[in-house]
Amino acid sequence: MHWGLWSLGFGLGTFKFLFAHWTVYLSAVHSDSAYSLIEIFASVTLGAWFSMSIFYFASELLMKRAKAKRLKAIKDAHEKGIELTPKRKFTRMNRTIIWIKHHIGIYGVTFLAPLFLSVPIGSIICAKFYGSKKRTFPLMLIFTASYSAIMCLWIFLAQ
Repeated sequence: MHWGLWSLGFGLGTFKFLFAHWTVYLSAVHSDSAYSLIEIFASVTLGAWFSMSIFYFASELLMKRAKAKRLKAIKDAHEKGIELTPKRKFTRMNRTIIWIKHHIGIYGVTFLAPLFLSVPIGSIICAKFYGSKKRTFPLMLIFTASYSAIMCLWIFLAQ
C-alpha cells in the first residue's frame, strides 16, 4: 500500500474528481512506484464520498450563512449611504445549471454537477435542488463510484 498515492488520490478526489484518476496514475508511473488500480479507485472514490458527505449535509447551513452575510453587507452599505449594484443572478453558469435541472432532472444533476463543477459545489447544488428527495445522496454515491470504475477501466485499457 502506497500512502503517498492514497493521500494524493483522496485529496484530489475531494475537489477535482474529474482528473484525479489520471493524475494519480501518472504520478505513480512517473515515480516508478508500483500501483494498483484498486488503490486508485478506492482512494479517489473515498475522497469524493468524504467531501460529498460534508458539503451535502452542511449545504443548508452554508446557504443560510451566505444569505446572512449578503444581507448584512447590504444593510451595512445602506447605513453608510453606499448604493450597491445588485449582483447578476442569471449568469451563464446558473442558466446552464437550471437547464440541466429542467431537462435532465435528478439523474443529470446528481451525475454531472459533482463531476464537472467540483465535488463540493456539485454537492451543494444537488442538495439545493433535490435535497428533499431521499434518493439524491445515494444516487450521487452510485454515480461517483460508477464514474470512478469507468476511469480505472480506461486506465487499465490504456496501459
